[in-house]
Amino acid sequence: MASDLPSHLSLLTLGEPIYRGSVQNLYAVPGHPDHIICETTEAGSVFDVGSIFTIQGNDLNRAVFRHAMYRRLAQPETWRRVEKALLETSTLGETWRSQLMDGTLPMMMEAGARTHHVGMIDAVTGQIVTEGMPEHPSCYNVVRRFPVMRPQQRNIMGNFVFDYAQFHQSNTYVVPLEYIVRFGVTSGSSILRKYEALGEKERHAFAHELGLAGPMQAWQMLDRPIYDLTSKYEPEDRAVTKQEALLMSGLSAQAFLSTIKMALLGAWAVRELLQEVGLQLWDLKWEFAVDGDDLFFVDTIDADSFRATGTVEVDGCQLIIHYNKQAMRDYYRVACADWYAGVNAAKQEAAHTGQAFKEVLRAGQAAGKYPQTPEVDARFLALQARKTALIRQHVLGETEAASLRASLQETGREEAEFYRSLGKLPEILALNGR
Repeated sequence: MASDLPSHLSLLTLGEPIYRGSVQNLYAVPGHPDHIICETTEAGSVFDVGSIFTIQGNDLNRAVFRHAMYRRLAQPETWRRVEKALLETSTLGETWRSQLMDGTLPMMMEAGARTHHVGMIDAVTGQIVTEGMPEHPSCYNVVRRFPVMRPQQRNIMGNFVFDYAQFHQSNTYVVPLEYIVRFGVTSGSSILRKYEALGEKERHAFAHELGLAGPMQAWQMLDRPIYDLTSKYEPEDRAVTKQEALLMSGLSAQAFLSTIKMALLGAWAVRELLQEVGLQLWDLKWEFAVDGDDLFFVDTIDADSFRATGTVEVDGCQLIIHYNKQAMRDYYRVACADWYAGVNAAKQEAAHTGQAFKEVLRAGQAAGKYPQTPEVDARFLALQARKTALIRQHVLGETEAASLRASLQETGREEAEFYRSLGKLPEILALNGR
C-alpha cells in the first residue's frame, strides 16, 4: 500500500463526490491529496451522450473486475504468461514479435507493471485490500491521483483546433489519448465504418496505417493485433494518426513507443483471463499516465472498455453475442434506430458549429429536432446484468470455468430470443451474424 495512506477508510465518511461522471464518481481522501477513491455505478453510457441506462449489479461487477485485473498487471507472472503466448503465436512474424518482446516486456516480467491502482475498500471493515480480493468486495477502489489537463479549443481563421502545448511543459499527467488494441474487426468497429466510407486508394493507405496485410472486413480475426489512437479530453473522441498522437502526448518518441507496447501486451493479459471462460477478446482500450520517466496503466478496465464475445447458433446461423457494452450499442442501433440517427446528426452539427455535442443534442431534443432518449427494455437490461455477474464469478473464482461457459452460452441464446420477440432478429443477425 502507498506509504502515506491509512490502512482503513470508512465509506460512511466519504461525503459528496468531488466529481460525478457518467459511469463513476470520484471522492477525495481527506489529508491525502495524491490519492482518490473511485466508485463505480450501475449507470451506463454509449455514443458519448452520458448516462442513459442502468444495469443492476454492474457497479460491483465492474469494480471487482477492475481490482482483479489491475492486481494481475502488477504481478510478474502475468507477463511471463504473456511472453509464453507471444512465443506460441505463429502468425506474429519474427520481426514484430522481437520488437514487442524487447525492453518493456522484460521489465514487467521482472517487477510487474506500474499502475495507478492501490486496492479495493472492504465494504464492511473499510480495510484497503491490496492483495487478493476483500472478504466483502465493494464498489470503491483507491487509486493514485494524476493531474488531468484538458486542451483548450482555439479558433484559427474560422477553424477550430485544440492546443496541446501544456503537455510538453509538464512531467506528471494523464496522457490525453485512448489506445485501442484490436485482435480483430467487429461489425461495430469505428475503424470499419471509416474504412468502408473511403475510396479504394484511401482504403489501402488506411489499412497500411493500421498495419493490416489486406482488405478489412467485419468479424475478421487478425494475424497480429493492431492499434489505433483517439483523443481523450476533447468534447468527443477523435481518431488521430500516430504522428499527431505523438505530438499530442507530450512524450518523447521512446516513451510513446513504450505506451504502445504496454497497450498491446496488456491486451494479451486481458485476453488470457477471458479465454478461460470461452470468451473471445476483439478489442479494448487503455489509458496511461506519466510521472517523470515512469509510465502507468490508469483509468478503468472492465466490460465498458473491452469487447469480448461468444457465439450461439440461431436458425442455422452463427450469431455473435457481446459480453460487454457493445451489446448496449447494438440494442440502440437496432431497437431505437430513429434515436441513433438523431445522435449522429447532432454530432455532425456539433462538428460544423464548434459547439459541444451534448449541448447540441439536448437543445435539439428540447426543440423536437432530435428524438428523446428511449428507455431500454427491462428484459434486455436483465440479460446484461446476468452477463456481468457471471464474469464477476469468474474473476472471484466462485464457479468452475466449464459451468460459467455453459451459463454464458445460455444467456446468449436468451438474448437472441429477445430480439426475435421484438421482430428484430433479422436486423441483429445482419449486424452480428456470420
